[in-house]
Amino acid sequence: AIVGCGNATQVLKNGQEITISCAEGEEGRVYAGLLPFEVQEVPLEDLPRTRTQILMNVGNPSEAFSLSAIPNDGVGLARTEFIIANHIQTHPMALIHHDEINDDFVKAKISEITALYDDKPQYFVEKLAQGIGRIAAAFYPKPVIVRMSDFKSNEYANLLGGRQFEPEEENPMLGWRGAARYYDEGYKEAFALECHALKRVRDEMGLTNVIAMIPFCRTPDEGRLVLAEMAKNGLKQGVNDLQVYVMCELPNNVILAEDFAEVFDGFSIGSNDLTQLTLGLDRDSGLVARLFDERSEGVKRMVKFAIAAAKKHNRKIGICGQAPSDYPEFAQFLVEQGIDSISLNPDSVLKTMVEVAKVEGRS
Repeated sequence: AIVGCGNATQVLKNGQEITISCAEGEEGRVYAGLLPFEVQEVPLEDLPRTRTQILMNVGNPSEAFSLSAIPNDGVGLARTEFIIANHIQTHPMALIHHDEINDDFVKAKISEITALYDDKPQYFVEKLAQGIGRIAAAFYPKPVIVRMSDFKSNEYANLLGGRQFEPEEENPMLGWRGAARYYDEGYKEAFALECHALKRVRDEMGLTNVIAMIPFCRTPDEGRLVLAEMAKNGLKQGVNDLQVYVMCELPNNVILAEDFAEVFDGFSIGSNDLTQLTLGLDRDSGLVARLFDERSEGVKRMVKFAIAAAKKHNRKIGICGQAPSDYPEFAQFLVEQGIDSISLNPDSVLKTMVEVAKVEGRS
């Protein structure tokens, strides 16, 4: 997709023929008319296999089986947000506290969606388990790293019933998101539903290739609180080979990487958040978007430090951010630092695999 188009709604008219291209580097382009294009095919049998694992970012369960046909080593980021927003559509706290909803229209809509469920929270558990299970099954027995929910409060508020259970924050990007929610009285009942869904996928469906991942974990102590909450809900680290990774996306995750390594089984670098917090800019703001660059020297040093710390403590470390999908030179940098895995958008997998093989051949 192309976002931040400025005057597009004034310039473009309904029914106008245009060509949208995201294949020409970092910036998308919009052309007048229907331009001819060429499809380049890559024979899969000619693809080199790499020492660095090449994983995929997958959000939509309905695409999982077709995407699994692309050569890969598993899923480095399975986002639960897509399943919650598109298949569940309802705020989990609105299901748990359905009788307390004060908006009659919202209450009726949730009743309609969950008509087949006497126990409304089970609607959330079942739908989330189905979505995660489909992705895990498509790639089984390869690892599938499932990130627990990382909506911001303004995004959660847009779910059915969400406004009643969400605060209004001045800066949701830096507020009540990720790990901070999971043990909080205002959300931990909902996090329990996420845990039950993941437990169903691993224990009942037998898809033990699923690895849980905790986003936006600010301190090692917060990580321990989350692990304790997961254990209360049947997901105990190490039991049935359950691994729990942490997103490495805050400067504190890098500075205290050795301490985080004592809590979690592995790391996944989130280059989008790590870049915005290293450079001190809001990646949702178009006013400073020109300054956002994962290839900045400060960001690269953060990545280098994180990889070195993980290696020192024998922890797996990969990356699931946007950077290696957009910039071949960033993927090269990661391989040179000895990263274990690179998780990419599906359309970047083949070209990056070729580039990584070249770098490995030179090293």
